Amino acid sequence: MSRIGNNPVAIPEGVTVTVDNNTITVKGKLGELTQNFNTVEVKVEEGNVLVTRSAETKDHKAKHGLYRSLVNNMIEGVSKGWTKELELVGVGYRASNQGNVLELALGFSHNIVLSVAPEVKVETVSDKGKNPKIVLTSFDKQLVGQVAAKIRGFRPPEPYKGKGIKFVGEILRRKAGKSA
Repeated sequence: MSRIGNNPVAIPEGVTVTVDNNTITVKGKLGELTQNFNTVEVKVEEGNVLVTRSAETKDHKAKHGLYRSLVNNMIEGVSKGWTKELELVGVGYRASNQGNVLELALGFSHNIVLSVAPEVKVETVSDKGKNPKIVLTSFDKQLVGQVAAKIRGFRPPEPYKGKGIKFVGEILRRKAGKSA
């Protein structure tokens, strides 16, 4: 029994949900998302979205909670949006953006220039005395996470000094250096 899958998803004001065959479409003030689904049945009833299994097989049980969470993330995304913040830790690490083109100086011989998807808004914050931050905002949770992981992959934080690109609030596992 999926505890998450059985919970209904409330539809807030300003959000419309339509179900056609194996596709669910969610429209809101921030954008529109679609998701194909199989192994589950999705119904819209009385301002709620209900996700039910069509059979009791292992595959259907495994995907029941997954599709409910995906629908919930879609509804929350088009109504509120999703945000990821990255922090650049290291001497000389800088970030700047021109629209959706992000330029990173991470200690390599050349700067890294990354063109971000148009659905994701990029903002760089550089306060004096603090580490530079990159703020990613979008209505698509999967896309924001993918872009953030790609940026973090350019210079992941290392365990000795903690230098690199990390998520804000991420706890790094630190190691002791060699003792003399």
